[in-house]
Amino acid sequence: MRCRTAGPAALLLTLTACTTGPSLENREEVTAPPGDSKHLTIGSAGFTESDLLAQMYAQLLGQAGYRTSLITVANREIYEPALESGQIDVVPEYAATFADWLNAKTNGPDAPPVGSPDLAATMEALRRLATPRGLTVLDPGRAVDQNAFAVTAAYARQHHLRTLSDLGASKLEVRLAAGDECVQRPYCEPGLKRVYGIDITGVDPKGVGTTQAKRAVQNGQDQMVLTTTTDATLDQFGLVLLADDKHLQNADYVVPVVNRSRAGSERVTKALGKLNGVLTTADLATMNQEVDSWRRLASDVARTYLKDKGLAK
Repeated sequence: MRCRTAGPAALLLTLTACTTGPSLENREEVTAPPGDSKHLTIGSAGFTESDLLAQMYAQLLGQAGYRTSLITVANREIYEPALESGQIDVVPEYAATFADWLNAKTNGPDAPPVGSPDLAATMEALRRLATPRGLTVLDPGRAVDQNAFAVTAAYARQHHLRTLSDLGASKLEVRLAAGDECVQRPYCEPGLKRVYGIDITGVDPKGVGTTQAKRAVQNGQDQMVLTTTTDATLDQFGLVLLADDKHLQNADYVVPVVNRSRAGSERVTKALGKLNGVLTTADLATMNQEVDSWRRLASDVARTYLKDKGLAK
């Protein structure tokens, strides 16, 4: 089937039909030489953090001499094949989540997960799965967006809590505000009980990091909420994170993933690698807040950040 040129709207309808990614017959082989297209398309998954990362990637690549365009494709089932086919050239991803997603795509939905709290092992598995698809996973930096657990600052002070281990040792009964899947997910209720010995008396199904869930903890209905490490609104609810000191959560470090045949050059790697020693989890949380709470444009927030860090003029 031949694929006609499509604009962003039509692209969403034709991506899966027009995918021309490499064969998986030789799973460990690189199937295309590194390319260096002059015009690169950066994909965003459509939520604030992904938009910010895509904007920073675009601005760094533009500064390195590339023409860039951005496209939002919220569904990984659509944007990953587009990345393989070269209709999208660069996307920000999360190491453990993307490794498990590719593993399920390659080996079936019942395949044992390959993402883990071990970053090196996770990256090895991710690259092993990505390479035969014509994808190159660049090095992770310091920023990580993981599941995290928060309590009120007053509750933490009262019970001398800084870590999840402290909470387990306290023997306090804890009602947890989270998604309804928490009762089965190994990183949530089962993991909190097994790894930390926390006495979870029940899961209040109010969602992950939702306003409703945070308010339930704020008003004492629940004692702890499942959120993320880059949640920018915790202060508004008087909440603080408890450290995952035994590393229950997977290594969801931010990683750029590129189409090797179009964006596999050292110039791309060098341009995007400038973020590695600079961007932190706290930086992402602050930028998320500027967009979500202060209503600033993601492009402006990204530009200001890069200038403040000496990465842009």
